[in-house]
Amino acid sequence: MTLSPETLRRRLIDHASEPYRAVGRFAYHFARGKLGCDPVFVGLLQRGLFPDDARILDLGCGQGLLAAWLLAARQLYDAGEWSAQWPAPPRVAIRGIDLLPIAVQRAHVAVGKRARFEAGDMRQMDFGQVDVVVIMDAAHYVDERCQDDILRRVRAALPPNGLFLTRVGDAGGGLRFQLSNWIDRTVVLFRGMGWPRLHCRSLPDWIQALEALGFRVETAVMNGDLPLANVMLIARLGEQSGAGA
Repeated sequence: MTLSPETLRRRLIDHASEPYRAVGRFAYHFARGKLGCDPVFVGLLQRGLFPDDARILDLGCGQGLLAAWLLAARQLYDAGEWSAQWPAPPRVAIRGIDLLPIAVQRAHVAVGKRARFEAGDMRQMDFGQVDVVVIMDAAHYVDERCQDDILRRVRAALPPNGLFLTRVGDAGGGLRFQLSNWIDRTVVLFRGMGWPRLHCRSLPDWIQALEALGFRVETAVMNGDLPLANVMLIARLGEQSGAGA
């Protein structure tokens, strides 16, 4: 059954958030709110960024929403419910790492054996060998020296045609950047981790750090209608890519 993009989006939100009912009201409503309001989830599917049969490492995975989203997308596609305006979603194998054991436990309960989740610090965990590494809105919680070390380890974990996806706050974004920081700090405080110190960089600094490691970087704004300074960096190895907006 061919669905309109908006109908498919609603079906995806329902399908991906439903397993979190077993975790509790907070986890379920957080999943629905995040999947429904953050345009990055739809954007990843619309752009067809993930290769089929990809091994994905999700650093800072939280309660496993990216895994739940991608798995729900493939299930709907296999059931014949998709939009002709979106590329086919990939089959994926997902490993998630998060610092908070409670978030990892929620991911285990909701997503179950369909993905692998571990509690740990991405500054210390072994990344293994994967096809795609994802860090969404999490790199700025560690200092610049650790950021550079993580980027080097991401590069080492990827094959010659590997893909690194990260959304970062552009420190050169003025008032939009200040709003982004306030939201990030509020979310972390709400999660019981106190008022964090953030280590943000300008967009040119992020791009320079990735290009120094051999990545070719495309940028994509994925804020929807929100006046934020968050930018998706689509960093590829082994191929040319143009800069987007």
